[in-house]
Amino acid sequence: MQLRWSHAFVQVEDLAAMLGFYTEVLGFEVTDRGEVGGRPVAFLSQVDTEHHQLAFSQGEKTPAAGRVGHFAFRVDSLVDVKALHARLRQDERVAAVRAVTHGNAWSLYFADPEGNGIEVFADSPWHVAQPQGGAWDPAASDAAIRAATRAEFAQANGFRPIESYRAEREKRLARREAAKREQSP
Repeated sequence: MQLRWSHAFVQVEDLAAMLGFYTEVLGFEVTDRGEVGGRPVAFLSQVDTEHHQLAFSQGEKTPAAGRVGHFAFRVDSLVDVKALHARLRQDERVAAVRAVTHGNAWSLYFADPEGNGIEVFADSPWHVAQPQGGAWDPAASDAAIRAATRAEFAQANGFRPIESYRAEREKRLARREAAKREQSP
């Protein structure tokens, strides 16, 4: 199983200022907004194949603000996530593992020995507007996990095949780039 970098989730003090900088200066686009734990969260990406490369959550003016909440890594399949789950449950250095489905992915959340948050996930075949979260059972069959995820999120905002979402993002990004080229001297 190979882990591929996906995104970082960061606690920030001033969400509006951070969004302004990352969208206006670095060219990111806000792909979704919502709340996690009662706090506003925004998802940002520059590419059509990633729902988000960064996620910012409004924190308080505390040492936690400006802190990475977790590092996320993508694996190729649900089989890989389930195999990692079995390995993590056997490792005494891992205190707890949470299995969370976001509708668009099946994730495991855990901490490394120094308490840094890690997410390892496999994409589902669907897009769902974020944030979303529900439990899933890594001991269930792949077919049962897929059926349960579809049943849980089929009525959620933005639910559709991932290919449809990516095609829409690709068109929107192309229009944005064309508009930039027209505005430049």
